[in-house]
Amino acid sequence: MATVDSLKSLLVEQIKDIYDAEKRLTKAIPKLAKASSNEELVSALQEHLGETQNHVARLEQVFELLEERAKGKPCKAMQGLIEEGDEHAKEDYDDDDLRDAMIIGSAQRVEHYEIAGYTTARNLAQQLRHSAIVALLSKSLAEEENADVLLNQVARSLMSVAKMPATLEQAES
Repeated sequence: MATVDSLKSLLVEQIKDIYDAEKRLTKAIPKLAKASSNEELVSALQEHLGETQNHVARLEQVFELLEERAKGKPCKAMQGLIEEGDEHAKEDYDDDDLRDAMIIGSAQRVEHYEIAGYTTARNLAQQLRHSAIVALLSKSLAEEENADVLLNQVARSLMSVAKMPATLEQAES
């Protein structure tokens, strides 16, 4: 286990965590896209996959700027979020829209976790006055926030009253 004895070592630990999380997502996002039936959701997931690959490359640049080897530290939180999303995607649903709604919820949990990680890392880099690292992390953070907004838009479209009953009573009538 690494010794965290400075803001820089704390930043390095944060970057290792995010790096592992992003690499895991490059494998997980295609599975969610495949399980989705809504074209808008599939498109959003595929677009974010490309961004996620860019996030990995940016994090590798951050490692270089910190003069550290690009190596992740197993991110158990992301592992759990991905496993949970995979389980939900495989469950039996009466309606494809319900599965897609669950996939959106799982994806948003991931986005919120990433937003927290990037915010923490960016704040540490700001404290250390690493402007180049701040810029790289800020770009990925903005993309994560935009992905969350897009998922909200898809969710609202998917769960409109016209498409899906809000209650069991409405479904039965």
